[in-house]
Order: sequence, then structure tokens, then C-alpha cells
Amino acid sequence: MNVLSECIHLSSGYTMPLIGIGTYKIQGRETIYEVIDESLKVGYRSIDTAAVYRNEEDIGFALKELLSKYNLQRKDIFITTKLAPSDNGNAEGIHQSVLKSLKSLGLSYIDLYLIHWPGAARIPENSQQNKHLRACTWEKLVELHKLGLIRSIGVSNYTIDHLKELLNNHYGVKPAVNQVECHPHYRQEELIKFCNVEGIHVQAYSSLGTSTDTSLLKDPVVNDIAMKLNVSPARLLLKWALQQGISVIPKAIKKEHIRDNINLNFIIDEEKMKILSCLPQIKYAWDPQNVY
Repeated sequence: MNVLSECIHLSSGYTMPLIGIGTYKIQGRETIYEVIDESLKVGYRSIDTAAVYRNEEDIGFALKELLSKYNLQRKDIFITTKLAPSDNGNAEGIHQSVLKSLKSLGLSYIDLYLIHWPGAARIPENSQQNKHLRACTWEKLVELHKLGLIRSIGVSNYTIDHLKELLNNHYGVKPAVNQVECHPHYRQEELIKFCNVEGIHVQAYSSLGTSTDTSLLKDPVVNDIAMKLNVSPARLLLKWALQQGISVIPKAIKKEHIRDNINLNFIIDEEKMKILSCLPQIKYAWDPQNVY
């Protein structure tokens, strides 16, 4: 089966493609246009962005121009964006942020809207205020979800403790997704197990490490297994997630990488999966463990 046609059924009742194109740090109208053009051309139907990426407007411009080029309609595309930490807990700010994202992206609804970070900007990570602000944020997102502005709501960078707190008072709507750093160097096994039990889909970011740290892509074990399977290290890392039911949003600018990252119609056998799942643990992105 073509991985591009594979979707996950979210608790919200909607489906989300298992693979999408990430746009973190991709900026500039022309660059965004070329990335979206190539992505739609080769079959991506899911795009991940965020208010803090400052590229929503350029993505909206590209979609307006390109959907008709590939005979696509709005319903064929899944768009994820996220609330900036500076708006956490501010009901009016959240409403305005969602409306701004809708306008910038040229949409009448957002498929998936995430709380980008469990803490609020300019508030210490260990402040008990974060807990209250998170609750206020979720209450407002549930309201906007019920208004139809957002089809599915979720979180990003939430730990098990953050999720337990949210599930204890979710205002009638459970989070559909938790988007977190996840790869063989940072497997998040306990978190994934918890999310699976609670019906929260786990989506991975930094599947290939980060643009500033390529240790994962250069890991000798990763490269050895990739060579044996005759695939690139990037494809191996993405498939490692997909085989566990974890969706991925690899970022790419070069056309060959955009194409390579969806060429995932192969299987990693059980023995090689076990080897990949025994690598030393290294975290590359921001750490939410200290957010109260």
C-alpha cells in the first residue's frame, strides 16, 4: 500500500495522513511556493506549520495558486497549525490567533490546531501559573472547535503529567494528537504507551534529528541498517516511526529530499526494529519536562 494514502483515524472523527510536509524554518514566499508545489506534485496532502514559523501567509498564497494546478479541493488537504506560547491562557488572544491563521492560510477551518508548548511565554517554566493557563487555553480551543473553526484540537510537547492533568478536565473534548520529538535516539516509549491507551495519536517531529545536529542521520547503526535495506538513513528513520503507527512531518526544501522522504514502501524487519530501538537516548529539541 502506498504510504501517501495511509491515514490515521483521530478521536475527533476525522482522518489525518500519516505523512506530511513540515515547514519549520522554511520562509520566503518563493521558497515556500516551490516546497508546496513539489510536495503536492509527488503526493503529500498534509502540511504542518505554526504561528511562530511566520510562514502561514506564504503557505496560504501557495495553496490558493496550486490546488487547482493539481485538481485538488480544500477537502483534499490537511492543514495543521499551532498556537504561539505567547497566547497561552489569553482567551481573546487565542481567538484572534486562530482567526489570523485562518485568514493567512486562506481557510474557513483548520484541520488540526495544537497548543505548541505547555508553558506560556515570559512565565518561568516552574511557575504554577502554567497549569492554570493551559486549562484556560484548552477551554477556549474547545469553544472554537465547537464553532467549527477547528476540526481537531490537540497538543504538542506535552508530557504524561501534562496529559493526565488535561484529561482530568478536558471540557468535553479529548486531545486528538500529541506532537512530540520522537526518533530512535529519543523514543518516548512510556509517553507513546500512555497516548495509545488514551486514544491520543502521537505525531513525531525532528524524526531526522535537527538541522543543527545531524548525529542521528550520521549514526553508524542507522547507516548500517539503511545500507542493508538499500534505503537512505532518512527513509529508515521515517519508516521506523510509521511502523509503530506514529505519523511524521519531515521538513525538506530540496526536491530530492521531498521525494525521498515519501518513498517509504518497504518494511524494516523485527530484528532491525529492535536494534534501532536500543540506541542511546539523546534529546535534540526543547525539553518540556521542567514545565510545571
